[in-house]
Amino acid sequence: MSKGTVVLAYSGGLDTSCILVWLKEQGYSVIAYLANIGQDEDFEAARKKAESLGATKVFIEDLRAEFVKDFIWPAVQANAVYEDRYLLGTAVARPCIARRQVEIACREGAQFVSHGATGKGNDQIRFELTCYALYPGVKIIAPWRIPEFYNRFQGRKDLMEYAQQHGIPVPVTPKAPWSMDANLMHISYESGILENPKNHAPADLYLMTKNSEDTPNAPDILEMEFKNGVPVKVTNMKDGKSKDSPMGIFSYLNEIGGMHGVGRIDIVENRFIGMKSRGIYETPGGTILLHAHLDIENFTMDKEVRRIKQGLGVRFSELVYNAWMFRETTNHAMPLDSSGLMLSG
Repeated sequence: MSKGTVVLAYSGGLDTSCILVWLKEQGYSVIAYLANIGQDEDFEAARKKAESLGATKVFIEDLRAEFVKDFIWPAVQANAVYEDRYLLGTAVARPCIARRQVEIACREGAQFVSHGATGKGNDQIRFELTCYALYPGVKIIAPWRIPEFYNRFQGRKDLMEYAQQHGIPVPVTPKAPWSMDANLMHISYESGILENPKNHAPADLYLMTKNSEDTPNAPDILEMEFKNGVPVKVTNMKDGKSKDSPMGIFSYLNEIGGMHGVGRIDIVENRFIGMKSRGIYETPGGTILLHAHLDIENFTMDKEVRRIKQGLGVRFSELVYNAWMFRETTNHAMPLDSSGLMLSG
């Protein structure tokens, strides 16, 4: 007898592939869900892999446009920067992923959702608070916090052995000496050799932005139009090229910013759970937009309004970082549809 259906946030990597098989071992029917938020991924290969591992269904959802419109644009409007440096590229991505995860869970009648986030990071909080806010009756399975799982898999070696025993394809290329998470807004790098702040980032670490010595000598001059605090058009005055869709604008700013080496930071930040973490981030398009939007505010706001806005922006950034993007839905009686999913939020 099945214990029920679980929708797993699946990446196709070693961890979530092992989790998929482990959940089946525990008696669950597993639906694999993979979100396209702009990462470089072979989505069809991931689909075939999930199906071969026994997923009853596989959903690959293209969320790029709504990621920009519903999550990145509000961060731009707020000038959202955590601890004066971090533009929240992962913090805004996780609730975007989780929102669709619970939509699928409700549509498929799944009682459970699951993820591969560890017990020492921020992502577990971001996935779970979003799920609870939008689908209050959902039950969450977090394997890396379950003793039966983390006692069995105490390192990558244990996962590799389990994968080989269960016919899970394992990576054929050596694992990078750091972890990386990519989406349309940014790429983050942490762990491994980067845990020691004395270790400089290797020059070949960066994937979105060029090193300064490789950037063009001639500038690109961009003209941006804003409406209600978000960009509606960007034009390169050098060649006349312009973009006017949300994803087109953001992708183009990533391209131009990355070519000029814009948007790199190397910080030690305070995580939600109380740990400090060294992170290296590339956010070219987001960095350009932050400074353009600050300039727009300098033109349009008086000093008192701007002071209030600055304080609200800091608070907004902390709430997003700490996974409260959908917090208000938990404080009010929101209408539910027949499956139990919040209709608003």
